[in-house]
Amino acid sequence: MSRADEIAEVLTRIAAERGLEHVSVREVAAAAGVSIGAVQHHFATKDEMLAFAFRHVVERTGARLAAFRPGRSPERDLARVLRELLPLDETRRAECRVYVAFAARAALDPALAAIQRETQAQLLDGLTETLRRARDAGLGAGPGTGRVPPLDPRTDATLLLAVVDGLTFDAVAEPDRLPPRRLTALLDRYLKRLLR
Repeated sequence: MSRADEIAEVLTRIAAERGLEHVSVREVAAAAGVSIGAVQHHFATKDEMLAFAFRHVVERTGARLAAFRPGRSPERDLARVLRELLPLDETRRAECRVYVAFAARAALDPALAAIQRETQAQLLDGLTETLRRARDAGLGAGPGTGRVPPLDPRTDATLLLAVVDGLTFDAVAEPDRLPPRRLTALLDRYLKRLLR
């Protein structure tokens, strides 16, 4: 692991435990056991350090998703992939707290917004492809059953990502109301509706 990656790990730990407002070059240097100059050697500004750390969190989650190998059931594949994005254990809880904090800051920071857009686009592409496989396997509402429209992979991927993002945000804000068992039950319920 490079020194920059070590600094990013420290930054994400501080952000997960106390929030982004407690992240400073001085705080990160102290927690990493290095000088302020050592941090500034890798990151000229706090914004640069934050962007690197955001990308670091996204890449760590992406590595878990990349290790996933699709099986024969698109429904099970979707559930397994989407569970990686929810705060279902301590590692994912910390990542989700950091991700939510960065996503909120991205509303005002162009560099973080670019990382957010890229991340969302990659997730959307992967979900769209999985839903396309599901539709081709005969899952979904079919050719328009009554008032339920047929499965539209891109549109439904967008909705599915919004559901997962909403569950993540709510679980980070209210972990007692949405513990892991409840999160997985809600996700499974939505997938059953989507892929009936």
